[in-house]
Amino acid sequence: MNQTTTLSNTAPTRHGHLAKEWCGKRLPLQVLQSQRGYYVGTADDEGPVSRESEEYFRTDELARQALQDGHWTQKQEP
Repeated sequence: MNQTTTLSNTAPTRHGHLAKEWCGKRLPLQVLQSQRGYYVGTADDEGPVSRESEEYFRTDELARQALQDGHWTQKQEP
């Protein structure tokens, strides 16, 4: 079952669930870019670690707004 991170009485997730679960790294969420578009993910000094969002966004601005508002879907598996 997919979870959608949304603003409510609790703060949206700010660290990568998949990065922690699969890589053992607690990394902040950020907007990253791939050939498919922009996405919510995590990165460390070596580069991207996890794509956390199911969605790809057409622009950096749309991805940043989704991250800020919590309107994106958390992937459950890499």
